[in-house]
Parts: sequence; structure tokens; C-alpha cells
Amino acid sequence: MTYDQFYLSYTGVALPLRMVSPIDQAATENRNTWFGVCVDDAGRITLIHKRVYGELELSHRYEYDDAGRLSLAEIVNVDNEGRRLSFDTAGRVVAEEEFEVEA
Repeated sequence: MTYDQFYLSYTGVALPLRMVSPIDQAATENRNTWFGVCVDDAGRITLIHKRVYGELELSHRYEYDDAGRLSLAEIVNVDNEGRRLSFDTAGRVVAEEEFEVEA
């Protein structure tokens, strides 16, 4: 997987996550835990992977509407259990469903 940006952590609980403490890709080799991030052409986060000892522990995937507002978030944990959230134009969750990802 190729990432656009790398971070040590995030802040807050709102989605999309706000990434903090950027690092260079080379710094990931000396870290047990780090986040790899992909962004779209507008600079919005579309994917976050939390890597722990090289393994994928957490994944967030985001989609945005034409106005740039978060419209969908898919969150998958280390056990491949997922949660899909749909948002209205005011940022409220309007639908939520659980799913499993095949390993």
C-alpha cells in the first residue's frame, strides 16, 4: 500500500479523524505504531491505516459529497469487524450498519 502522508497520532473523536504529528515515511521504519494516510485531489483524507508492528490494526475509509462534506465512513478494526456510517449534509449519522471483512 502506498500512502500520501504519515502520522504518529490523531486527535478528537469526530470523523474524519484529525491527524497530528506528521512524520516522514522513513521514520515509520523506527516506529512500532504509525498511521498511513491517503488524500484526494482536494487534500481530504480518504483512507487511514493504523499500522502496529507492520500489521494493519485499524482502517478508516471516507467519502465526501459534491460540497466536500463527509457522506460515508467505513471503519474496520483488527478483528475485521466493520461499521459503515452515512451522514446527512449537516454531518449527522443517518444510517449505520455493521459488516465483516473477509480476511
